[in-house]
Amino acid sequence: MKQSFEEFEMLEKIVARLEPYADIEIVANSVKKNASFPLYVIRMGSKRKSAPTIGFFGGVHGLERIGTKVLLSYLGAIAELMPWDKMLHSILRHMQFVFMPLVNPIGMLEQKRSNQNDVDIMRNAPIDSDIVRWYHIWGGHRVSKYLPWYRGRKGAPMEVESQALCDVVQKYLFPSTTSISLDIHSGFGSQDQLWFPYAYTREPFKFIAQAYQLKSMLDKAYPFHVYRFEPQSVRYQTHGDLWDYLSLEQEKEYPRHFFMPMTLELGSWAWLKKSPKHIFSLMGMFNPMKEHRKHRTFRRHLVLFDFLTRAVVSHQKWVDLPSHKVSDVREKAISYWNLQP
Repeated sequence: MKQSFEEFEMLEKIVARLEPYADIEIVANSVKKNASFPLYVIRMGSKRKSAPTIGFFGGVHGLERIGTKVLLSYLGAIAELMPWDKMLHSILRHMQFVFMPLVNPIGMLEQKRSNQNDVDIMRNAPIDSDIVRWYHIWGGHRVSKYLPWYRGRKGAPMEVESQALCDVVQKYLFPSTTSISLDIHSGFGSQDQLWFPYAYTREPFKFIAQAYQLKSMLDKAYPFHVYRFEPQSVRYQTHGDLWDYLSLEQEKEYPRHFFMPMTLELGSWAWLKKSPKHIFSLMGMFNPMKEHRKHRTFRRHLVLFDFLTRAVVSHQKWVDLPSHKVSDVREKAISYWNLQP
């Protein structure tokens, strides 16, 4: 089996460049036959466990290479800034970055959505939905590993990659008093979308008021931004979503802390509209194939990354709301997104 691929080689080069400025950790190894890939985590910034933290994740689905490449482009920029940028160092004294840009390396190596065991990592958590119909197999199923969106055997431990992602979040984001994660995917819709929990139910997210506040801040700061911002359940529902699972676990372990998982779903259908022939290419359905579109995608989300970093550092303005305001904003949010109260 081939031992390497472009994104993994890029990641290892960036890891080497960041070593003087970051803590580099291998949290697990993804293994199949004679191929083994370390799962890298890169941390920068404050050493305080309670410090505001933002985590960036990519490559959960091996077909969706663009998410990993967007994060590698961002990490490459940070590697260039670290030797001289006093403002970046000042920000990092108050908060922490956590990057896990390539969660499913063997899936990416083999050009498939699932991992080496044919399990869909983002359907692998032990959480079931009451609203996913049995025939909506994209919501996750246990019928056969030969079908996409396979959840794995009922009662089996989570896959190595799923558990590694959960371990990273539980170790570095849960102890933070305020944390956001951003997991980058592609393959759905013609518009870039920002999703937050839940995927398994239409009930409101615990922090629905704060999510609405964050959306309002983004709309006001960047009124011409490109994102549709909403709960994932508005689009579609799934079993086994890792971020739903982690949201519920965080609530049990750190009930007074704020943790908001977000998914950036890149609207790959827009690329297909411009190049319809790529619908016949497996990679083309999930990734921009022309170089100028890749470069545009790398640039397109830098404002969002900067905005979320600022929001985490300045969390007092939108997370720590008085109880009466939480109640009012919660009602607005439930009505706006048409959720079940």
